[in-house]
Amino acid sequence: MRIPSTSLSQAIVMQNDVEKAFKSIPEVEVVFAKIGTAEIASDPMPPSVADVFVILKPRTDWPDPRKPKASVVAELERVAKMLLGNNYEFTQPIQMRFNELIAGVRSDVAVKLFGDDLDTLVAYATDVLQVLQTVPGAADPKVEQVKGLPILTVDVDRAAISRYGLNMADVQEVVEVAIGGKSVGQVYEGDRRFELVVRLPEEVRRDVEALEFLPIPLPEREPSQQTAMQLSSIRGGAPSRPAYVPLGAVASVNVAEGPNQVTRENGKRRVVVQANVRGRDIGSFVAEAQKRIDRDIKLPPGYWLTWGGQFENLIAARERLTIVVPVALLLIFLLLFATFNSVKHSVLVFTGVPLALTGGILALWIRGIPLSISAAVGFIALSGVAVLNGLVMITFINSLRDEGVRLDEAISRGALTRLRPVLMTALVASLGFVPMAIATGSGAEVQRPLATVVIGGILSSTLLTLVVLPALYRLFHKEHTDEVVGATD
Repeated sequence: MRIPSTSLSQAIVMQNDVEKAFKSIPEVEVVFAKIGTAEIASDPMPPSVADVFVILKPRTDWPDPRKPKASVVAELERVAKMLLGNNYEFTQPIQMRFNELIAGVRSDVAVKLFGDDLDTLVAYATDVLQVLQTVPGAADPKVEQVKGLPILTVDVDRAAISRYGLNMADVQEVVEVAIGGKSVGQVYEGDRRFELVVRLPEEVRRDVEALEFLPIPLPEREPSQQTAMQLSSIRGGAPSRPAYVPLGAVASVNVAEGPNQVTRENGKRRVVVQANVRGRDIGSFVAEAQKRIDRDIKLPPGYWLTWGGQFENLIAARERLTIVVPVALLLIFLLLFATFNSVKHSVLVFTGVPLALTGGILALWIRGIPLSISAAVGFIALSGVAVLNGLVMITFINSLRDEGVRLDEAISRGALTRLRPVLMTALVASLGFVPMAIATGSGAEVQRPLATVVIGGILSSTLLTLVVLPALYRLFHKEHTDEVVGATD
């Protein structure tokens, strides 16, 4: 992103510098860009904004194949910031499009400020940006460009035009024709038809001093003596009735900074502060940012802010999971009850779920992976595997008890006999997820959390099932220590 007044030719020159800088990084294979709006305007952008696509080499061709992609992105960012006049935001193409579809912004998190006055919105958006920059995990924070577009301003002096007998429409019409152009007819070439437009040449329209001498035709009536003297001093020579007066005599012409865009949502003006999140999960980032913004920024009456971006998708997924997870756990418990026809044994086997969740959380912490939706789905899958191990052991212990084996001996034989099946089940399930846990290609950001949770949870569940579950079984049946269930007189 560049300043709004950047021309297309200047943007191309600056873009070439960016691409050369990116190609100097050994992991980069191809760099290309899309500047402005394409012929099919599905993504309207000014010439000052460019989408730069950086295609990386296969990991086997990297100088260090074990180097994480986050380090490559950090190096790209370091090189890019050395080029002045550009602003950057690093994201994935599909992720960027989804963010635009969800909340109309390209970043992971967006703080939308609503109100009536654009200057007030920009001022408070700058304050929000300063607070957002202090939150750990914030990357590429910025306020959308709503100002900075140079605008030619013609401020008509109403007192001056009244002395010359002019009105606003007379001045505005001349300015419109000279700068914007006006159709005065049509030109035919065969079966084709073109509008004939009259306006000043490009070099004159850019020259503010030349525009001040733009002639404004005067009305037919005679001006007053004082006005005639003023016209004489402008034209030089003896007082005479002129046909024109220069634009500079009745208006001030200058180039001022105006709004680059005015965005509305639900009928209200909107300014967005946006940022990407790196190194932590979006949920905790937004929670901390909300606390700091609510504490440090007080909006005036009639102004408010909302949160959007990928965070909206997270909230929707979290709401679904609050329904799916309890239902899944309830179904598991009902299946256990149908198997044992006993609440005690069902609860005993169900204790494998929290034992497995402990290992999954620990594995995420060791690998430094934030809790995400894919990790939550991994916990659901993990619950089923953990219950399966406990089911195998408790079923065998109960069968020994039914055969007349005493409690302690049944627990000991059951734990030792079912050691191999439990380990086989755990190894098959965990080893199958190892490729996903170490994946670095496409989709790795979704596969790694899920596989890490399952592997860590299966390991802890297996160890705790072999040790804790027999002890819990002994504790649940301590009143039947010397009782032989299946024995006869």
